[in-house]
Amino acid sequence: MGWWPFTSKNKSKRKRVDDPLLKDARSWVSELRDLCEMNFEQPEEARRRIRHMQVEWHDAMEQGVLSASNREGLEARAFRLLSCEDEEWMQWLDDLDFWKLGWKPASSTDNEA
Repeated sequence: MGWWPFTSKNKSKRKRVDDPLLKDARSWVSELRDLCEMNFEQPEEARRRIRHMQVEWHDAMEQGVLSASNREGLEARAFRLLSCEDEEWMQWLDDLDFWKLGWKPASSTDNEA
């Protein structure tokens, strides 16, 4: 009988999320920042752990837990942290804009102007 109010509605086309405790972008960035700050005096140890986190990001993206844009932002930060000299390390850690969501590396055209 179609009039029965307790029948199931049409199923949503959205993919069902089985894990309600998925990390959001802020959690991923916060995790990276915490790791760096805990090892602020040992940049090489932090770099080793960042490389390990990159593998986790790759796996999370394949599982659909991490979006491509969030991974791109994390990778951009990781690139800066992995390629900087030890003297620059503290500058990146102290740069509050670097840790904000939506941070993007400065483009080369901005530097030329």
